Amino acid sequence: MTDVTFTNHRADSSANEDLAKLARHGADAFGYKAQLRIDRQLAQLLRLRVSQINNCVYCLNLHYEAARDAGIPRPLIDTLTAWWETDLHTDAARAALAYAEAITRVADASVANDFGARHDALAEHFSPEEVLEIIGIVINMNVWTRLKMAEGAVPRLAEQAMS
Repeated sequence: MTDVTFTNHRADSSANEDLAKLARHGADAFGYKAQLRIDRQLAQLLRLRVSQINNCVYCLNLHYEAARDAGIPRPLIDTLTAWWETDLHTDAARAALAYAEAITRVADASVANDFGARHDALAEHFSPEEVLEIIGIVINMNVWTRLKMAEGAVPRLAEQAMS
């Protein structure tokens, strides 16, 4: 794999202590290195799906790699943008992915109208504590994708950065 570096073209969130603390706390509690009750691979698929929906190149780079490192089978990673068209996911994973999309796309009226049903489907497969973790993972990813987009995090191949 080729190494990628990122340069912020718009803002440096680390210059604001409160914003940096908010982002760091979310990452520590719900990020890809956090200790969670839910399955590690499912958590990583949720992170990657939010990254895809929000078109965050920084998060896509990070979470595609983290998905591979988590041992997620390649077909699940490669088809995640159309997960509902496959039979690769369990009913629990399908409910979690649908819920992650609903939280991320809540401004879309068609999604908002169906939010309660998506929550109920999620609750059929996960304990209340696990549901809260899923909510935390998705909210954390939405914070990070928006933060990195606000920063203007632009990737470069490591070789390009040196030349």
